[in-house]
Amino acid sequence: MRIDVLTLFPEMFEGVLNASILGRAADKGRVTYRLVNYRDYAENKHRTVDDTPYGGGGGMVLKPEPIFRAVEALPREEGARPPRIILMCPQGETFTQRKAEELAGEDHLVFICGHYEGYDERIRQYLVTDEISIGDYVLTGGELPAMVVIDAVVRLVPGVLGNEQSPVTDSFSTGLLEHPHYTRPADFRGMKVPDVLLSGHHEQIDMWRRKESLRRTWLRRPDLLDLRKDLTAEEREWLAAWQREAAEDERS
Repeated sequence: MRIDVLTLFPEMFEGVLNASILGRAADKGRVTYRLVNYRDYAENKHRTVDDTPYGGGGGMVLKPEPIFRAVEALPREEGARPPRIILMCPQGETFTQRKAEELAGEDHLVFICGHYEGYDERIRQYLVTDEISIGDYVLTGGELPAMVVIDAVVRLVPGVLGNEQSPVTDSFSTGLLEHPHYTRPADFRGMKVPDVLLSGHHEQIDMWRRKESLRRTWLRRPDLLDLRKDLTAEEREWLAAWQREAAEDERS
């Protein structure tokens, strides 16, 4: 996979892309990163990339010329699929694990990180393929959101993680939150690991993990259960039992 990032602050990405999983992905040759300062594609000697909005109003708006020119200057492999050009924007589609999985199947991603008041609308209408938001809040720019999306996507690229099962069982990948994890020691200050995890009985361990994953989702993110249409009869029985217990606790 190739990832190009268009930003006014390429230095913000250097430590992130060179560390941990993202850095190892590049070392393995699974991902190639390229940082582009779109100020280099400004049309005047002052390298201006923003201007006041037509019609008045506060703030500055990113001009279309440097963004279009920066994207058009990106090297393209002959016969390759067009890249997904992603605008980091609070008005965009809320980022989810499903979106990360979708983007992980692409060969080439281009991230556009904005600053100032917003983008010239022609960037949105005629250049990008996706608009992504990481939540309903406003940041100073698109750099941090782009880092979040890149991290979530790159770890799903085949060969990046040492354990290929890790992304399959992560929270949200199954539609549920992940089950609790424990490691040594089995008894820490009187706080003990559940006996089933020490039993060596793999079927019972799998059932415990499935049950705890469902319980944690029901307690913390019940909205996710509305999206699950494939719960087994056993899982529905577990849910019904917890709901009865909760109702009894409220009455007592």
